[in-house]
Amino acid sequence: MAEFTVREIEGMRQLRIDLRDECVRSVRGALSRMEGAVRMTAPLPAPGALLKSWISSEAAIRPRYSGTGTVHLRPSMRGFHVFEARSLRWILEPGVFWASEGEVDLGLRLERMIPSMWAGEGLINLQTTVSGEGRIAINAPGPVEEIEVDGELVVRGRQVLGRTEGLRFSVRRPAGYVRSIIAGEKLARVFTGKGKALVCWTSYWNQYMHDKIAPDSDPTGDVFR
Repeated sequence: MAEFTVREIEGMRQLRIDLRDECVRSVRGALSRMEGAVRMTAPLPAPGALLKSWISSEAAIRPRYSGTGTVHLRPSMRGFHVFEARSLRWILEPGVFWASEGEVDLGLRLERMIPSMWAGEGLINLQTTVSGEGRIAINAPGPVEEIEVDGELVVRGRQVLGRTEGLRFSVRRPAGYVRSIIAGEKLARVFTGKGKALVCWTSYWNQYMHDKIAPDSDPTGDVFR
């Protein structure tokens, strides 16, 4: 099993992956450097996946790194959270997937259009799915906590970075239209059902300051929009 390590240097965080005759995949354009006998390939996805990727913000091409050695992905002021799929099917928010072991099954799914539009994600909201056995690393603005949901989870903004398929996504006012207006609350994201969720309640301080100074420099930088 490949070893995933998150290291912190000068306020930046970087994902290091150690391979021993193994294979991992990453998001497109994430490589910083490779050491040892590691080979990179970039297999093309099916034409349907390419078309979906072209009309959305989610990349369908996932470069592969195989062999024995070390792969360093590019550093970020954001953080990285490593978890195991444990035979569950996880749905990740756009731009969250960072890397995974080769045995993990990657897919793409289209979220329902109306909730996606009201959440500010556009009509075409393509999301990465991961399933099977193996480690997955996601890109997050702050510490990530895995919680159990049995009923309903209501959050402001994109605090839920991933969820199992037992949770259904919708958008509504947290307390009805009039009461929400009086309370100063906007539309909330609602996850209903039973399953697990990966949540990021707060961002790292340097990422928070970056978002305040240059909010438009990175389209995935501020998840609490």
